[in-house]
Amino acid sequence: MRKAQRDSDDAVSPVIGVILMVAITVILAAVIAAFVFGMGSNVGTTKSVAATATQQNKDIIVTYQGGPDNSNLNYLKISVDGDSSTTWYTVGTDGSTGTINTAQVSTYSVPVGKSWKFTGYGSSTKDHVIVTARFADGSDQVILDTFV
Repeated sequence: MRKAQRDSDDAVSPVIGVILMVAITVILAAVIAAFVFGMGSNVGTTKSVAATATQQNKDIIVTYQGGPDNSNLNYLKISVDGDSSTTWYTVGTDGSTGTINTAQVSTYSVPVGKSWKFTGYGSSTKDHVIVTARFADGSDQVILDTFV
């Protein structure tokens, strides 16, 4: 009689199981370490507010449309054609424009529907309008970058 041959595959299954268990343990340790050491907290959130810009003859009109994060908005920075002389900051609850007093920035707000008219900046070519929002958490976000 012939002696039955023993399969050499009997030990493969336990070895693969141990390798998988070690890999899962390493992945779990990395995920837990990321949360414990704050690696996942650096991700910023995108705020949702909007503005529009239109041109009427030689005037450019920028209107704040509001949005879900309106209550967190402190002020807007409006720039026409990237010229620093045409950069305005909205300040105060009336939505007037002027220089920002950084000590009082938390008291500022911008009313929804408020418009600002930039007289004499419109031209026959496209004018570049950029509106940047500053929020209560100190973050800035461009909410409008368009040519009118």
